[in-house]
Amino acid sequence: MEATRSYSLQELAEACGGEVVGDAHTRIQGVGTLEHAVPGELTFLTNSLYRDQLLGTRASAVILGPEDRNATTLPRIVSANPYACYARVAQRLFPLPEAVPGVHSSAVIDPSAQVSPAATIGPHATVGAGAVIGSGVVVGPGCVVGERVVLENDVRLYPRVVVYPDCRIGPRSILHAGVVIGADGFGMARDAEGWIKIPQVGRVIIGADVEIGANTTVDRGAIEDTVIEEGVKLDNQIQIAHNCRVGAHTVIAGCTGISGSTRIGRNCRIGGGVGMVGHLDICDGVTVSGFSLITKSITQPGVYTSSIPSQPHRQWMETLANLRALPQWTQKLKTLEQKLEKNTKEE
Repeated sequence: MEATRSYSLQELAEACGGEVVGDAHTRIQGVGTLEHAVPGELTFLTNSLYRDQLLGTRASAVILGPEDRNATTLPRIVSANPYACYARVAQRLFPLPEAVPGVHSSAVIDPSAQVSPAATIGPHATVGAGAVIGSGVVVGPGCVVGERVVLENDVRLYPRVVVYPDCRIGPRSILHAGVVIGADGFGMARDAEGWIKIPQVGRVIIGADVEIGANTTVDRGAIEDTVIEEGVKLDNQIQIAHNCRVGAHTVIAGCTGISGSTRIGRNCRIGGGVGMVGHLDICDGVTVSGFSLITKSITQPGVYTSSIPSQPHRQWMETLANLRALPQWTQKLKTLEQKLEKNTKEE
């Protein structure tokens, strides 16, 4: 991608609250890695393992932390949080494209829907009866906005997002291609004749400044609402089941599955491929390592891990055999402890 314009290093430093060291008038029109950046681009150093690459970079300037302040003679932005500084600079260089307000001729808008004149409705999009589309909203090509859905100001739906009826999405939230909000939760009851579908009558409520990655699904509640609080960031291909609640500013990486009625606290970090069984309570400030399986509620903040790293096949088979024998060894150990205790008392 090409930046929309160039900026001086001073302008970019002001955008992220960093300090300029060196030529503040250096012009920047792009970003690059330490290894591949070219003149006119800005790079960043956040990991000391890559300090050697700093010496050979062709970038015009670099963002780095106070500990690396004197590690280069290049013009630089010194920041206590170089990666966050880079994020703000990149936002300045690569802003979201401005949409032209209006409704495409191929879009289908129900007459009872309320669509702001400052909204953009793309080709072949559908907006259902009673829906409310706020100012600055962008509904991309092929999106389906169901009946009575509310998209608050500056929501952006990328192509082929589907929002089922009665759901609500908070201001400035971003839903990437293929996201489905409000599909029925997986609720079934069994009788002698088979499975009986339980109507899912709740909604999905999404707060402000939420971002949801491509092909992620958030199911509507069975009775009460599924809630994604403000500032939550969800990666691609995540499944959040009915009646879940995800606390504010929690981030969840791709391919994670959250079973129904699980409540995740604020400021949590959930790694990729994590599985959570239903009806759990995860407190605020929890970090779960990738590919962990969480089967019990977590009541204390901290880092939780349950995965087993890969091993050579033969070694894993030996480990598995030992795991299977663990109950026997446990019983033998208990027997030995009892005998030792008995002998100690007799002495």
